[in-house]
Amino acid sequence: MTEPNTLLPVLQRIADALERLAPPAAGPLALGAADAFVWHAERGELQPVPQVSRVDLGLLRGIDRVRDTLMENTRRFAQGLPANNALLWGARGMGKSSLVKAAHASINAELPDRPLALVEIHREDIPSLPTLLLRIRQETRRVILFCDDLSFDKDETSYKSLKAVLDGGIEGRPANVIFYATSNRRHLMPRDMIDNEKSTAINPGEAVEEKVSLSDRFGLWLGFHNCSQDDYFAMVEGYARAFSLDLPVEKLRAEAVEWAMTRGARSGRVAWQFVQDIAGRLGKPLA
Repeated sequence: MTEPNTLLPVLQRIADALERLAPPAAGPLALGAADAFVWHAERGELQPVPQVSRVDLGLLRGIDRVRDTLMENTRRFAQGLPANNALLWGARGMGKSSLVKAAHASINAELPDRPLALVEIHREDIPSLPTLLLRIRQETRRVILFCDDLSFDKDETSYKSLKAVLDGGIEGRPANVIFYATSNRRHLMPRDMIDNEKSTAINPGEAVEEKVSLSDRFGLWLGFHNCSQDDYFAMVEGYARAFSLDLPVEKLRAEAVEWAMTRGARSGRVAWQFVQDIAGRLGKPLA
C-alpha cells in the first residue's frame, strides 16, 4: 500500500500540470483604452484601434433616409434608451460599413459625456460571440458590436448561436450592447441555399423559416440600393469640395462617368476610388 507521504509529490505534480493546461482567467476588457477595438477570439482580447478608417458623415450621399434612421437609433442607445439591432443590407459599395463607423464617430462628438465603444467582430469569430457578450455585460460602457460583411454559407451552423445571443437566449442581449451588421444579402443566406431547403426538406416551410429567421432578430432592416447618376455626381462633387480638388464641374463629371463605365457600376465606393485617382494626379493628399 502506498504511503500518503509518497503520494503528495505526485498529486502536486498533477495539480501543477492541470494548472498549466487550464486557460488563464479572463481579465477586464479595458474598454476605456480607446473608442474602437477589434475582437481577437483566439486570445480573448480587444485590440485598441487608435485611428478608425472612416469617412465623415456629411460626405455620405444618396442614403439620407437610412442615415437618419441609424443615427437616431444610435443616439437613443447612447442615451440609455431602448434601441434595435440593425442589419444594413444591399448593394455593394453604397456605404453600409462607412455609415456605421461615421454614425459612431458623430454620436460620440454629439454626446462626449457618453462615448460609445465600437467593437468589430470578424465573421469567422461569430461562435465566440457568447463569450464576448458575457464579458461586455460586466462593463459599464455602452458598446456597438459591429460585424462587416456578415453572411453564412451552406452547412454553417454558427448562425444558430448568433440567433440566440441577439434576442432569444435566456439572458438576452446585454443592456449595454447593440449589434450592427452589414451584408449584401437581406436574409444573410445564399438564395440557392434557401431554395435547396425548399426542395429537400420534409417540411420545406419550417426549414426555410429557420434559415431566414436570423434576419428577424434585427429590429432595423436598412436597405441600400444602386445609386442614380445624380447621386453619383453628388458624391464625387462632395468629395472634391471636401478635399479642395480644383477641377471644373463639367470636366469632373465627364471623367467620373468614364471612370464608372470602366468599373461597370456607380456607387459610393466607385466615387471614392475616382476621387483618389484625381487627387493622386493633382498631387494632393486626401487628409
